[in-house]
Amino acid sequence: MLRAMKNAEVAKVFQAIADLLELKGENPFKIRAYQRAVFSLEHLPQEVAELVAEGRLREVPGVGEAIAKKITEFVTTGRLQYYEELKAEFPEGMSTLLEVPGIGPKTAMRLGNELDIKSLDELEEAINEGRVAALPRLGEKTVENIRRHIQALRRKDRRIPIGEALSVVDEIMAGLKGVPGLKNLTPAGSLRRFRETIGDIDLMGTADDAPTVIQAFVSLPQVREILAKGTTKASVVMAGGLQVDFRIVEHDSFGSLLQHFTGSMQHNVNLRERAHRMGLKLSEYGITDLATGKLEKFTSEADFYRRQGLQFMPPEIREGQQEIALAEAGNIPMLVELADIKGDLHVHTDWSDGRDSLEAMAQAAKAKGYQYLAISDHSAGRGIAHGLDNNRLRQQIELIRELNQKIKGIHIFSGMEVDIRADGSLDMSEELLGELDIVIAAVHSGMGQSEARMTERLIRAMESPHVDILAHPTCRLLQAREPVAADMEAVFQAALRTNTALEINAMPSRLDLKDTHVYRARELGVKLVISTDAHAGEHLDFMRFGIGVARRGWCRAADVLNTLPRAALAAYFEH
Repeated sequence: MLRAMKNAEVAKVFQAIADLLELKGENPFKIRAYQRAVFSLEHLPQEVAELVAEGRLREVPGVGEAIAKKITEFVTTGRLQYYEELKAEFPEGMSTLLEVPGIGPKTAMRLGNELDIKSLDELEEAINEGRVAALPRLGEKTVENIRRHIQALRRKDRRIPIGEALSVVDEIMAGLKGVPGLKNLTPAGSLRRFRETIGDIDLMGTADDAPTVIQAFVSLPQVREILAKGTTKASVVMAGGLQVDFRIVEHDSFGSLLQHFTGSMQHNVNLRERAHRMGLKLSEYGITDLATGKLEKFTSEADFYRRQGLQFMPPEIREGQQEIALAEAGNIPMLVELADIKGDLHVHTDWSDGRDSLEAMAQAAKAKGYQYLAISDHSAGRGIAHGLDNNRLRQQIELIRELNQKIKGIHIFSGMEVDIRADGSLDMSEELLGELDIVIAAVHSGMGQSEARMTERLIRAMESPHVDILAHPTCRLLQAREPVAADMEAVFQAALRTNTALEINAMPSRLDLKDTHVYRARELGVKLVISTDAHAGEHLDFMRFGIGVARRGWCRAADVLNTLPRAALAAYFEH
């Protein structure tokens, strides 16, 4: 009997196994095997239980025969004997203690064995009572560092959407803009890789006078607490509780620094292991020849990778999958960029729930250099959004025709975001939809349907001859609403069959489709659009978020319809 387990639940167990094996001092290759399996489980486009049922686990990258058997056992029984036996070798709570920076295996064992500590709460209590400092060879300074790291871990547990994190970065970069001698100021880490949620922010740069830059950083008005401050690095807590770590190096070492703090752990592990086989050692300072001990420095990431015989890898794909092998062969694709976008195909005006007028939205799009804009106000079923009925839609179509005569330099497509009813029918007559240039269909209600019903509902909508795009297909809101239950593989196949484009909704609270879905849809040949769902002119700037998701899904410009010039796009949707 298969258990209804989420991929994250399975991945968590296998990450715990990797941690405990590391504590035991096991073979590094064995540990890496579990870590690779964890990454694959976290990024699967479908539930792992389905792969178990279909006997397809071995198709998952990083899942060999032994790990496949363990996954099958866990998914089938809800328990993994190997994990239970491994845990029994250690005091309870050992994995939790090892998550705290500064606590190595020996210290973790002492805390567990001598103080019976099993959790962060118990560790914090023991620190406050002085019991940890009383342990030989620890001392007040070490204990205070551990306390600080516990607080940082608690903050990291409160991950925030990338939209919020990027706004913090924008403020910091604006605040440091005038500091003399500061160059190459760049966010790194998961933010630069464009992960959808962020635990904290890594900021890198170079400077003529590092201490002056560090002082300017910790003196920013947004800083609420200084956790650490040195001559070349500092850690602070910003208003809102987000931690920012800032590091400065010499100008000639920036390339290796940025690379070191951008790639995922697995990407960097794979890179280091490959370099070691070449007789090289990689670090944030450069590349050391193991035979001679000579250190080479790099001002750019491209030079850092080139020295290893590798093509440059965009930050968004440095996740420890196949990128290094492809870079070795020179087969990393040219990913879509913001400059490739020719227009936005999903925006709202004050005709429904938008703030700005139709003309104002068109002028805002023109100011961005777009060739076209599709107006897609809601249909009448969205009463809360003041949706358009038949008469108002016809009036809007006429206004769009008039504005296309009035406004030069941009073309306005008539469109609508039509509601998909619970049975998959559309909240607007097919006849009237046929008069529009572009029709977007979307679910806005009845999101609790079973997977089978929701899948059937989405597919029926896509089978309408007039539906061109399925908007925000999983209906999720980051950290606020879970995605609907739908068989996304079936949705992708239906999109391919019906020639329906799927939307990457760039609204920072949505980012829907997510990166792994984008990867799979693109892999199948499904066409995508990146749209902002803008409800005001400034929302058109959200396009950068959609671009980030598309790049994480390895999209090229050719995979995204709204990179097409106006005439080519119009011809595509006429078919």
